[in-house]
Amino acid sequence: MSSWVSRTTASHNAQLITTAVVSGVVVGGAILGFQQARRIYRMADLKASIPDEGDPTRLTEFGAASGAFAPSKEDRRSMALAARARKGDFDHDLILEQLNRNRVFLTDDGLEKLRSAFVIVVGCGGVGSHATAALARSGVTKMRLIDFDQVTLSSLNRHAVATLADVGTPKVHCLRRRLEQVTPWVHFDCRNELFGEASAEAQLGDMNGQAPDFVIDAIDNIDSKVALLNYCAKNKLKVISSMGAGCKSDPTKILIGDISASTDDRLSKSTRRKLRALGVKDGIPVVFSTEKSGPGKAELLPLPEEEFAKGKVGELGVLPDFRVRILPVLGTMPAIFGLVVANHAILEITGYPHEYLPSKARDKMYDSILGGLQAGEERLAKFMGAQSQGLRIAVTKDDIGYLVEEVYLGRSIVSGLFSRLALVRWNRPSKAIIDTRTPGQMNSFLGMGDIVCMTKEEAQRHEREVLKGTKAPEDLYDTRVLELAKRKTAEAARFEQARFESAD
Repeated sequence: MSSWVSRTTASHNAQLITTAVVSGVVVGGAILGFQQARRIYRMADLKASIPDEGDPTRLTEFGAASGAFAPSKEDRRSMALAARARKGDFDHDLILEQLNRNRVFLTDDGLEKLRSAFVIVVGCGGVGSHATAALARSGVTKMRLIDFDQVTLSSLNRHAVATLADVGTPKVHCLRRRLEQVTPWVHFDCRNELFGEASAEAQLGDMNGQAPDFVIDAIDNIDSKVALLNYCAKNKLKVISSMGAGCKSDPTKILIGDISASTDDRLSKSTRRKLRALGVKDGIPVVFSTEKSGPGKAELLPLPEEEFAKGKVGELGVLPDFRVRILPVLGTMPAIFGLVVANHAILEITGYPHEYLPSKARDKMYDSILGGLQAGEERLAKFMGAQSQGLRIAVTKDDIGYLVEEVYLGRSIVSGLFSRLALVRWNRPSKAIIDTRTPGQMNSFLGMGDIVCMTKEEAQRHEREVLKGTKAPEDLYDTRVLELAKRKTAEAARFEQARFESAD
């Protein structure tokens, strides 16, 4: 080894090569050392720029650092005025003068009802902020605001009162802070919280011994929305719910009516279906748009594949079960939804006459469809040689309503027609259809996942050729109908299973 070194170092070329290699190593080490040092210095600067958390009391009531978003002289003046006004130190005649237009419209009695009302607004974004502002300006003096979120730059295209100075502050405190400058006598109970089923009783409870006169649902998360509406329905709290304003642009298509009558709205459909599973099918007024999507219109696009590759979609959001996509929203539409919601609450609280779209009132149709399904099972049992008299089916009128409205959207899977509808078994039973496990009782082995929707004429042909004949559905229908039937029956079966599980 030493002789090789001697020979190598004796060569002039080898010396040059060795020198170059050593120099490269030295230079490379110097560069890497410099980069490492620069990273260390940058990290130190970054850490130094982060304010020390210190005493948590340094945070303001708005959730910001004490030195950030310092209130202006006008803000401090408004806050002081509001504090006095809430204690009664405000000229009553001035309040009536400010509310004079509402007073003339609603009469003294109506305005007094409004001024005595306690209203809860859940969700203080685009819709909820406009509803809150309209209610405060109209005379409501006791309001509870519930929202976990903060004002962002993207909120400013649709929020009723937020300014650049409010970015980063909780939405509930932003509303209170700004509206105190307009209606200083309003008592705001701000809850910077996420609404949920577990906390519903506390969040929708009394305010100083007064039960809520009205609840406004401006939530855009389905699970929270369903929890709120279900609680209100079960506890007989007056409520109105705003459906989706995203991807909508036509104000002439906005309607208010019973949730059972809402159409062409994905949020409404999902909410309606989940509520039906909880036993709530109607009786909730909602604001919704009948505007249909079309070429050139905004739409909610699917997540790109790279987002799915990051992990479970549910883990991509800030909070569990909350959307991870930006909804296309024209700033004017949430404002209109919010004002319509507030208008309804005002009319309801004051007793002012109003008429809206009724619920679909299809109970008679559901009774007829249920009777037809029952008769079809009896005919099939008799055809298969079984006793059909006294046969029962484990499908209720509410189940019929869910199948027709939510699963099949009120249309035949064969022709797409929506008149003279009927429900019928899809597949011919491979064994006896009578359940005799309970002595003295005959039930049909018929589940919601066995049933499809057709017109009466199509159902008669299906019964004749498939259920009693020799043909299979594949012999009678094209691929589109077969795929639709497969998807819809699976959907109905999942709903039936979920209903039994929720009952446990």
